[in-house]
Amino acid sequence: MTLRGLPGLILLAAIVLLAVPSAVGYYTDWLWFQELGYGGIFLRRLNTQGLVFAITFFAVFGFLYFNFRIARRMLGRPLIVGRSPDGRPITVEGRQLGNLAMPVSTVLALSMAITGAASWMEWLAFFNAVPFDTRDPIFGRDVAFYVFRLPILQLIRQQLAFASVLALIGCGAYYALSGSFRIEPRYGVAFWPRLRLVPAARRHLSLLGAMVFALMAWGTWLDMPQTLLTSATSTVGFGASYTDVHARLPFLWAAFAVLCAGTLLALWAGVGTRGWPVVLAIGLYFVVSTVGGVYGAFLQRVVVSPSEQLKEEPYIRHNIEATRKAYALDRVEERELTGDAELTPEAVARNAGTIENVRLWDHQPLLQTFAQIQEIRTYYDFWAVDNDRYTINGKYRQVMLSARELNPESLQNPSWVNERLTYTHGYGLTLGPVNQVTTEGLPVLFIRDLPPVSTVDLKIDEPSIYFGELTSGYVLVRTKQPEFHYPQGDDNETTYYEGTGGVPVASLWRRLLFAIRFGSTDILLTPQITEESRILLYRQIGDRVRRLAPFLTFDSDPYPVVSEGRIFWIQDAYTATGSYPYSTPVQRTEGPINYIRNSVKIVIDAFNGNVAFYLAEPTDPLALTLANIFPGIFRPLSDMPAGLRSHVRYPEDIFRIQSQVYTTYHMTNPVVFYNKEDQWQVPSLDSERNTAQMQPYYTIMRLPGESENEFIQMLPFTPRLKSNLSAWMVARSDGEHYGRLLVFQFPKQKIVYGPQQMIGRINQDQVIAPQITLWNQQGSQVIWGTLLVIPIEESLIYVRPLYLRSNEGRIPELKRVIVAYQNRIVMAETLKQAMTQIFGPGISAALSPDRMSSSATSVVITEPADVEREKAGEPDMTLAELAVEADMHLQRALEAQRAGDWARYGEEIKRVEELLAKMKTMKK
Repeated sequence: MTLRGLPGLILLAAIVLLAVPSAVGYYTDWLWFQELGYGGIFLRRLNTQGLVFAITFFAVFGFLYFNFRIARRMLGRPLIVGRSPDGRPITVEGRQLGNLAMPVSTVLALSMAITGAASWMEWLAFFNAVPFDTRDPIFGRDVAFYVFRLPILQLIRQQLAFASVLALIGCGAYYALSGSFRIEPRYGVAFWPRLRLVPAARRHLSLLGAMVFALMAWGTWLDMPQTLLTSATSTVGFGASYTDVHARLPFLWAAFAVLCAGTLLALWAGVGTRGWPVVLAIGLYFVVSTVGGVYGAFLQRVVVSPSEQLKEEPYIRHNIEATRKAYALDRVEERELTGDAELTPEAVARNAGTIENVRLWDHQPLLQTFAQIQEIRTYYDFWAVDNDRYTINGKYRQVMLSARELNPESLQNPSWVNERLTYTHGYGLTLGPVNQVTTEGLPVLFIRDLPPVSTVDLKIDEPSIYFGELTSGYVLVRTKQPEFHYPQGDDNETTYYEGTGGVPVASLWRRLLFAIRFGSTDILLTPQITEESRILLYRQIGDRVRRLAPFLTFDSDPYPVVSEGRIFWIQDAYTATGSYPYSTPVQRTEGPINYIRNSVKIVIDAFNGNVAFYLAEPTDPLALTLANIFPGIFRPLSDMPAGLRSHVRYPEDIFRIQSQVYTTYHMTNPVVFYNKEDQWQVPSLDSERNTAQMQPYYTIMRLPGESENEFIQMLPFTPRLKSNLSAWMVARSDGEHYGRLLVFQFPKQKIVYGPQQMIGRINQDQVIAPQITLWNQQGSQVIWGTLLVIPIEESLIYVRPLYLRSNEGRIPELKRVIVAYQNRIVMAETLKQAMTQIFGPGISAALSPDRMSSSATSVVITEPADVEREKAGEPDMTLAELAVEADMHLQRALEAQRAGDWARYGEEIKRVEELLAKMKTMKK
């Protein structure tokens, strides 16, 4: 082999090293898409990318090479590029420079083609757009123009302008090197010579210049609708303002006319002998642009600012209407509350379902507790705790659950066999009620342990989790190697995968492909693979759905669901855009958006990995456009199995966005909006010396005016820079009410305590504050739970759990529950006890026990027989629970005695006597 052939071999090797892994990645992804039944998505994307790439490449290459080839004809004589040390000229043949046209055109065309292919989704949306049937108030165009058409028109203009400028620069360089530019003395003006071009060069460059002017004119025309997507001059809203409409748009039209004239002047310069027309066109453009900017600033300062409210009122109205529609806030149902309703024991009893589903366990303390008592082995992890609702033993209950996933990074011996063949899946989950606690302060568990033990009528027949939130990396299943199933005493239970997921990998060809893809020779050489073996890819559910549907935006909190004895994941997905005219944007990780819908529900089977997309918003133009692009991808929501449909919930991210926007855009009067007279805010809470905004939370409650308990998400509002409560917002999730937003408003003339005020009162309470200080000094750490606002009919109570964690241990225990109503604040061991202290013993019979006489791993369940005894008026509390409550009331009596509050002392002693009498009756 000679050295001459070495560069070619190096180039060939580089191409192979780059192209082969890429081709293997595409092919194995194609196998994966086919396995899931979504091969059409893969092909549509690949074909569109290839088509856009090819059209862009050949168009740009042809345009550039054609122009360069014309210009290089002028390169005839050798060019002097320098001189050697001995003074001899160094020349370059013109033909050598001319040969650069091909590679330069190729490289530039490749870079622009790659950029164009990245916009494959925008191209598909352009040709499959569904109208919004809503027109903008300035130009009268359908919103679909801004969302689907304008981005592609801008892309085409940018690429054409870039190619034209490149051609102009390249051809100009060729003509300069060829000597086509001639400098001649100007008669009578020696210091200002004249620059002349040979006729052929002048015509060519003038034509390219005319193209640049025409594309600038097109860009200016596209800048006009773009004013509805910015807030360049407005200080009170988003979109085109008074100055935009009366100054910026007229001068954009003027600039458009000047650029069109510049196109004609450039063409005229090509057939004439003078270059002043082009200079005149450029000068006029800069004059119009400068004058337009000055006039706009003058109009804003002199005309708009002195009477801004009056001038901007129509445009504020446009902004309000567009924003409310873009975020679906025009569907919000507003209801008024009196603000002075008294909460009676009878009202509490009527709303027992609300009280019994108050969430006493916060996500983080509960996650830490699950990790200590239910992970079982070091290689298991609970990644997150989720809220949901189930009908358990005939009762509609809110629960908190967490899947037990396998974390390969925690394996003691992370060999390839262990990571890829043996430890392949997580196992089961932990599930318990949100409102019950054991006598040790630990959560009550309905489903626990390995294998899963259920003490209720909710069973898990297939607890294996091959696809989850934490699960990552590929695994091989149905091999000769037994898979670890779950630990059992000193031994381990093993299994073999019997699901339908995975890509067959038995053939040598496929093993080679996946070995190249993952850079692992073990896949190719292992003797464990059989004819039935399969490889599971993209097992992390977030990665899985993003690979399948990169055109959707995803909620940050997928959650597990137990249905028909199996574990599924539900992932919410959004259709969103930042191109809705006049709508105010909000910032997200993916970028600013100003339109969003929760259009898609995705169900992922934790065992098989099957993915199903359900259309939850059948009127959304973005979702319908996607349905046109990918026929059959979305199923109707009515096709979702009933067991899963009953667990669909309104997602957190969109509710957080809508509530954030609603704090301002509940004001529909432009005058009130301009003055921000009724601006709201999400309350900020002080938690362990940190100030953070209150987060939306799920609960089960009976809404004012409704007859049934339902699963909702809610968030309170306070006036801006104030702490009293203004309103609370609710997103409904059950049945036909799914997706409906309600806002309950208090009268502005009434003062209703807000969350921050209530926290301040709790921190200053003469009983609570010393107790907190004492606990913090006794080798324990007090952890404050989330303050919950619990509406009951037209009144409010506040509930805040309190946890203790010893300095030596890591298990938070629920020790107290604080309840506040109006001017009364009570801290008790259970929510039921606290409610009884505030509203009297009459409500005790209506509320189920919330403290269980059990250990950390046992559960007490209310069976139907217990329900019958309650209906018959028999005691609903155990002897131990009565003793605890009596002791609590005795302590309250002693505190009242020390404070000299004899009325309260008498009430507490009377309550102690009632409980003692009840205990004597139970002993008999």
